Amino acid sequence: MAAGLRKRGRAGSAAQAAGLCRQWLQRAWQERRLLLREPRYTLLVAACLCLAEVGITFWVIHRVAYTEIDWKAYMAQVEGVINGTYDYTQLQGDTGPLVYPAGFVYIFMGLYYATGRGTDIRMAQNIFAVLYLTTLLLVFLIYHQTCKVPPFVFFFMCCASYRVHSIFVLRLFNDPVAMALLFLSINLLLAQRWGWGCCCFSLAVSVKMNVLLFAPGLLFLLLTQFGFRGALPKLGICAGIQVLLGLPFLLENPLGYLSRSFDLGRQFLFRWTVNWRFLPEALFLHRAFHLALLVAHLTLLLLFAFCKWHRGKHPVAAEGSIQKEGSIPAPHTQPDRFYPLHLQLHRHLLQPFPPLPILRLVFPHTALPPVGHTCALAHTPAQVAGAGAH
Repeated sequence: MAAGLRKRGRAGSAAQAAGLCRQWLQRAWQERRLLLREPRYTLLVAACLCLAEVGITFWVIHRVAYTEIDWKAYMAQVEGVINGTYDYTQLQGDTGPLVYPAGFVYIFMGLYYATGRGTDIRMAQNIFAVLYLTTLLLVFLIYHQTCKVPPFVFFFMCCASYRVHSIFVLRLFNDPVAMALLFLSINLLLAQRWGWGCCCFSLAVSVKMNVLLFAPGLLFLLLTQFGFRGALPKLGICAGIQVLLGLPFLLENPLGYLSRSFDLGRQFLFRWTVNWRFLPEALFLHRAFHLALLVAHLTLLLLFAFCKWHRGKHPVAAEGSIQKEGSIPAPHTQPDRFYPLHLQLHRHLLQPFPPLPILRLVFPHTALPPVGHTCALAHTPAQVAGAGAH
């Protein structure tokens, strides 16, 4: 009898859940015109796109030819470490020397063994397909928490993008690994898990140095939340992980490891560029062009630091007032120095472009909702007026 009651209880719970799901889908269908425009439907649209991406990615793997560029070089470089070479200056591949930090070596060493010493390309593609779907989920979670982007945008950044499928499953680059760790770091930072967020950020840097481009944003967020002294332990986590991962190579040849894995003067070949293809090759390779890009990047960072981030209501925390791990910052009641960019845009209703997740650390949000935040409904005139009063 007791077993029968338990069965009926489970059946009742399942029926109730199915009924709620059916009601939610019926409501979504009734509001289908808003489905692609309202951020509150982000999770529903994201779930549908993830399911579609399973089929699309499977089709790409089996129907589009794989292109060998760096995979064999990665495997050759990792094989050198497996054979006992810890001097970075002696590690070479088909396309040149090993120029990535130690985290790359460990991760691709695992892929080396998982793919039969790098020979099973189909297995590698399947692994990267799972990595792609995981990255997509992490990105959608970021969008869900911002509640700013209409869901129809998501289709163009995944299903309609040949380039993203090419990078993940047709080229097997190391960029997807680094970016997956970076997006995981951003999700953890949004959840106020600062220690784990810094840990994942450092792991992303250990795969590919270009993740350092997000470091100014992370530093700003740490200073905003913890102040100078409070930020030092978090920065220590980032530095400590780099030292720990690179220790075998640092003990063998510290200058060789640092100069190869964090080489700021490395020349990028013109034939691999996409964004600057319209330039003449001579100009692209000229050192003055590189310096101009660096100066422009630093200038923009300074402009945002003093003209945007500096004009706000969320100041850098005072010395000694350290924010607790996992807690949500209390709202400030008096005028402060820092004004979050997303509130400026919202106040003036200036939302001409979707805030890409990559910009989350470049344009820090100091008053973001925690994980689990539910997107608000569409902006009514009353809501817009209320937002302007904040």
